[in-house]
Amino acid sequence: MSSMINNLFICLLFIFPLLVVASVTGNKIGIYELKKGDFSIKITNYGATIISVLVPDKNGKVGDVVLGYDTIEEYMNGTSYFGASLGRVANRIGGAQFTLNGTHYKLVPNEGKNMLHGGLKGFSKVVWKVKKFVQDGPRPCITLTYFSADGEEGFPGAVLASVTFALKDPYKLSVVFKAKALNKATPINLSHHPYWNIGGHDSGNILSNVLQIFGSHITLVDKELIPTGKIAPVKNTPYDFLKPRKVGSRINKLQNGYDINYALDSTAKMKPVGIVYDKKSGRVMDVKASAPGVQFYTSNWDRSMKGKGGFMYQPHAALSLETLVFPDAVNHPNFPSSIVNPGERYVHSVLYTFSIKK
Repeated sequence: MSSMINNLFICLLFIFPLLVVASVTGNKIGIYELKKGDFSIKITNYGATIISVLVPDKNGKVGDVVLGYDTIEEYMNGTSYFGASLGRVANRIGGAQFTLNGTHYKLVPNEGKNMLHGGLKGFSKVVWKVKKFVQDGPRPCITLTYFSADGEEGFPGAVLASVTFALKDPYKLSVVFKAKALNKATPINLSHHPYWNIGGHDSGNILSNVLQIFGSHITLVDKELIPTGKIAPVKNTPYDFLKPRKVGSRINKLQNGYDINYALDSTAKMKPVGIVYDKKSGRVMDVKASAPGVQFYTSNWDRSMKGKGGFMYQPHAALSLETLVFPDAVNHPNFPSSIVNPGERYVHSVLYTFSIKK
């Protein structure tokens, strides 16, 4: 009898952590694959996170081109936002505060005195509901939704947000964020944070990637990376990627690497954002979006970190092109507005197109 009890106790010790991973605040966590031939992605509804993007190289070999972890637990404990959806407001809010319609709001700081990517929990450390899932066929897609309560992380008003990931021909990944302010005006600036290494997540750094960014101005920042409100041209600076050049060609002129928002030049509904090319694999990634800005980030870690398959991601192991309304827009009237009023519809569309250059 005692041996049976001991065995039961051991089983419970093993099963309990799995139950914790499988359910947070009552919602089940799952991994969902979208597949279209040799093009596929995997999504988890924990943080509406992209955990893999598989595309072929110039030799037809399929490889994973986003950094990430092996387990959901690592995503839950991680602090790098690998592949995560970001909200209620992506990027930084200076002093974790703002004033809207005469009311001053104090938010939850999580980067010194400032707020980064929506606070301690934001939209990246919550479980989204699966509204629709089509694994394959002509239109593979998944739609996830999240209800953000009034006062969450200090923000005013309730918000209903959704994100739809869809695979389209040929080798196109569409990501569409939508949101509604349900009862109060509130800032909404949704984005996501895939760490791209189109040579393969385990191929080393991205300094030899050739990059073009379709933005001739950047929003200047202070030492805490909070925008000052000034917008400056990139000409004759290390930030000039108007013509294609290697990411690492001038990175040594910066203290740590790139972490800056570009004001995109186009006024089209879907704006050219950037093009990345990796010579060794032949892969090309073209990014377009409806947002007015893009945060270019080069994984400026001060140490390596363990990723998929035990591979150690070194500093500059990937780049991010996070399309969004300008950081700290809520505190700068000269920036595009991030305020959404009840009855208004927020939509942010991103399109990634993968191709081969031999």
